[in-house]
Amino acid sequence: MTITFVKKIRHDGTPCPKCLDVEARLDAGAHWHAIDRVVVADERDPDSEGIQLAARLGIDRAPFFIVENNEETIVYTVFFRFLKEVLQAPTTAAEDAEALLHAHPELDAL
Repeated sequence: MTITFVKKIRHDGTPCPKCLDVEARLDAGAHWHAIDRVVVADERDPDSEGIQLAARLGIDRAPFFIVENNEETIVYTVFFRFLKEVLQAPTTAAEDAEALLHAHPELDAL
């Protein structure tokens, strides 16, 4: 299995806030050992590897994880889902709710 973490640099050259949050969560959970590659999607450079990967995979948000296993490729755009399904790390009920809302923005939290 190969895991690629794709993070974004915005047009103004600053890192994407959500990407920074995911990186902090990877640090806090000591999960970096599972990440094989880190790729940057630089909005200032349409030829950057991350922008090209996102276009090829039809992804319009960052960060995301690409998990390649034999002939199968799965893309995770929700960190907590990636954490639970790939890294098999426990998540809290609040994290599960956040993942659900992130995956389904049409839902409204009360």
